Amino acid sequence: MQTTFSGVGVAVPSSPTSRWHRDRVFYTSLPIAMALAVIVGFAPTYYLKAAFGTPALRPMYHLHGLLFSCWMLLLIAQPTLIALRRTDVHRRVGAAGAVLALAMTFMALAVTLDLGRRGVGPPGVSPLAFLIVPFSTIVVFPILIGAALKWRRRTETHKRLMLIGTLELVPAGVARWSAVAPLGPLAYFGFTDVFLIAMLVYDRTSRGRFHPATIWGGLFLVASQALRIVAGETAAWQAFARWFIS
Repeated sequence: MQTTFSGVGVAVPSSPTSRWHRDRVFYTSLPIAMALAVIVGFAPTYYLKAAFGTPALRPMYHLHGLLFSCWMLLLIAQPTLIALRRTDVHRRVGAAGAVLALAMTFMALAVTLDLGRRGVGPPGVSPLAFLIVPFSTIVVFPILIGAALKWRRRTETHKRLMLIGTLELVPAGVARWSAVAPLGPLAYFGFTDVFLIAMLVYDRTSRGRFHPATIWGGLFLVASQALRIVAGETAAWQAFARWFIS
């Protein structure tokens, strides 16, 4: 394998086979790490709730957890199928994934309404201000996943947008880590964005430059996070939130 260097001194493997194998490792490992972040957060209240003795969940939240867990499994399965060179199965599973994403969006809407009506929020954050966090998910997630599906034939764009779209779901798990929970939304988003940084670093080291999908998808995600933090306490949002849950 030969190695070339970009104009700024970054080593980029020139062998297509080497790049293919490195991509398979990265795009399989990152979804696993994202899923683990969610599992750790939700273990006491969902995945291992019997062991922790936490209160029973209503059926709506069981369905919500099931759908979102299936999505994380799908995110792991899809690059694994590519690694196994089963692109035919990958496409069929992808079609089912589009239906799953739609169902998740409607379920997220139902859960957001329920949280707002019950006045749920983390310590130190008013329920109406916090409502902007789950509400934004029903906007950001379908936009990013919809873009990934639209550009599904552009493999490099598709796989990056799928990961970034799924990162929208990860803060809900990170927010439940005992060390992070007291720190508020800025910490939830900050720890989640480590995965985005990993994508940028991988782009830079493997390709010699950042992929446009990582840049623009990442900027959209981070901008949505910043907007939530800034806008949650505004009178305009709170008026909208009261109307939304009424």
